[in-house]
Amino acid sequence: MGVLRDHPELALFLCLSAGYLLGKLRVGPITLGGICGTLIVSLLMGAWAEVTVSDDVKTIFFALFIFSLGYLAGPQFFANLNRKSLRYFTLCLIEVVCVVGIALGLAEAFDLDVGTAAGILAGAATESAVVGTATEAIGKLSDLTQEQITQYQGHVATAYTVCYLFGLITIVIYTSQIMPMMMRINLRDASRELWEKMRGSGGALESDEREALPGMVGRTFLVTLADGAKVQDLERQFGNRVTVEAVKRGSEILTPPPPGFELTLSDLVLAVGRRANIIEAGRLIGPETPAVPGLDTPLATQQVSLTDRSAAGKSLDQLTTEHPEIASGGVYVTDVLRNESHLPATPETVVQRGDVLTLVGARASLGRLASKVGAIVRNDSTDFIYLGLGIACGSLLGQVVVEFGDVPMSLGTGGGCLISGLLFGWFRSRTQTFGAFPPQAATTIKDMGLAIFIACTGLVSGPQAGPLLKEYGALLPFAGVAMVLVPATVSLVVGRKLLKIEKPLLIGAIAGQQCSTPAITSVTQVAQSSVPMLGYTITYTLSNFLLPLTGPLLVGILGA
Repeated sequence: MGVLRDHPELALFLCLSAGYLLGKLRVGPITLGGICGTLIVSLLMGAWAEVTVSDDVKTIFFALFIFSLGYLAGPQFFANLNRKSLRYFTLCLIEVVCVVGIALGLAEAFDLDVGTAAGILAGAATESAVVGTATEAIGKLSDLTQEQITQYQGHVATAYTVCYLFGLITIVIYTSQIMPMMMRINLRDASRELWEKMRGSGGALESDEREALPGMVGRTFLVTLADGAKVQDLERQFGNRVTVEAVKRGSEILTPPPPGFELTLSDLVLAVGRRANIIEAGRLIGPETPAVPGLDTPLATQQVSLTDRSAAGKSLDQLTTEHPEIASGGVYVTDVLRNESHLPATPETVVQRGDVLTLVGARASLGRLASKVGAIVRNDSTDFIYLGLGIACGSLLGQVVVEFGDVPMSLGTGGGCLISGLLFGWFRSRTQTFGAFPPQAATTIKDMGLAIFIACTGLVSGPQAGPLLKEYGALLPFAGVAMVLVPATVSLVVGRKLLKIEKPLLIGAIAGQQCSTPAITSVTQVAQSSVPMLGYTITYTLSNFLLPLTGPLLVGILGA
């Protein structure tokens, strides 16, 4: 124990390791997850060894976590602020009103202290970020002694742990098993029918899958039918949607051939384009041949952010007409990325400013096109200037105090960095030319920041865990179940009767308003489809912004 007290960093990382190991244990569809596992281990270690960790460590890592969370969610959050997504926003408001109202009601009925009430809210809502925002808000209450602040902050962690466990089990079972029965649907069949209605019968690709039939292909043909045809005339026949990249005549290889080059019998031609056009080209050129050594030509791939205002709102077919580098110059758009969602790169696809186009073609033509329509995306290393400025702005924003009557309210570092992250992430998505924060790096910092913050909280709160459980042992499980069932049931009724949300999407959206990744995982397993994710992503993004703000709100009301 003396080693752990003298070296809190040792205790901290032991909690992370053992906590994530505990979080991997599975009972049916239920897993605790690394964060809850870390909190349980750190509470036990804190009660046993009484390890002291500086509050500055918690503040720094929580700021890293909450900014990264906002940065990743920013593009989708602002994209969802439209009329189409308004009905999903209603579900998130139901969640916020219900959990805050129930927490206030329980605090009044059972004379709960502010820390226990905030911990119940955070745990039952299965939103770990509330632990941070509420703990920070308690530390700013001026009418509490330092001993009371430490005690109440400990109560946040303990109440969160118990309520989280019961809330997690409830939301997983309720969404994946009970809700489909209440709506009298087979979730698997309903998801498949909805997918075919919205997107056609084709399924979406998993992260480790690739198309067996890619849209853009290169093929070699033996000239038997196009004798005497010029390269430029052959390309023009297909509306410049097929390009002749190379021609082999005897031992001579032309890469690329001049536009006026005339084909003759037995020439070998390498043609590149979309599959349907290449198949048609083969009917005019001659039979397809196996790959010919030396005839292949490298094609560069580049991601370009569309920043040209004149290109926004136009289809890829219109861009092809306006920019000869596309298709006729041997450049093809193979993918359109918008707010982390991949759109099909068909001629009818309409692009918007901020979209990331994946271009494939000759390097020289790629460079010319990129300079006209946007800028090459750089996302291979973190822009620490942008990252540091974003967190600094969030910290400053969190210090602003607004008086609501006699109640002083502030976002705190957590709320300020969350809003800053949303704005900085959204602004980055508009251009993609600066402020790089690769998703893998952002996810790592987000997970590490929250895990260390939770471990610090648990280590400090361990001594307060036992007395709180003795006092409110029966109340906490009840609160964890009730604060899931009430908002989820209200959302189910409102979503079907008033908002008319399709049933598979509604189930996913309710899992998202609860910010429950285990719930949506279980739902998609039952559905054997990713369709419920379409509803989940909208409410999950919105709730990740709204729920952390309920911590300071609840603390401000109870502490007044």
